Amino acid sequence: MDEKSALLGYLRDRRADLLAKLDGLGEYDVRRPMTPTGTNLLGLVKHVAYVQLGYLGDVFGRPSGRRYPWDDGGEQDADMWAAPGESRADVLELYAFSAAHADATVGALPLDAVGEVPWWRAERRHPTLHTVLVHLGVEVARHAGHADVLRELIDGSAGMSPANSNLPERTAEEWAAFRERVEAAARQAAGTPPPSGAAPGDG
Repeated sequence: MDEKSALLGYLRDRRADLLAKLDGLGEYDVRRPMTPTGTNLLGLVKHVAYVQLGYLGDVFGRPSGRRYPWDDGGEQDADMWAAPGESRADVLELYAFSAAHADATVGALPLDAVGEVPWWRAERRHPTLHTVLVHLGVEVARHAGHADVLRELIDGSAGMSPANSNLPERTAEEWAAFRERVEAAARQAAGTPPPSGAAPGDG
């Protein structure tokens, strides 16, 4: 496998991992904010779609023709959540479109093709396609990791991907016991007493 195919393969895998975190969830759960800063599953998918259109579209002179949420003075964080009038299908279509457009750019250009990233510092503003592919792969992997945590908070579902959880095989009771051990270790290291009413060894 050549280097371009390898980089694109990693990117495709992380795209799929992120998207899989929506499987089986209702409309509220894919949209609801799970952190104080509003991070949510459908918003992560929407954000990655626009990131792909930027880095593997506009940056290399290959605009997609799709408008960005912040065009014409739109809200700055509009790519991080789905408004009530945006359906899940709308966001998933955008995600698939952005992936196809990004892949077409990768297919059309050599790894040493130079683009322009206006929002990067001047000394880094003209990266090669190779650099952008590495950057984008890392960014999508980061957001897939965010989605891992959000999904576990929503319904307890955990794991890297449907085909490979990358987690030890434990029952719910074994996971609860493991969590108690981690909690107890954290309290011991910090010199924090167990919660009121906890028996010795319970954390």
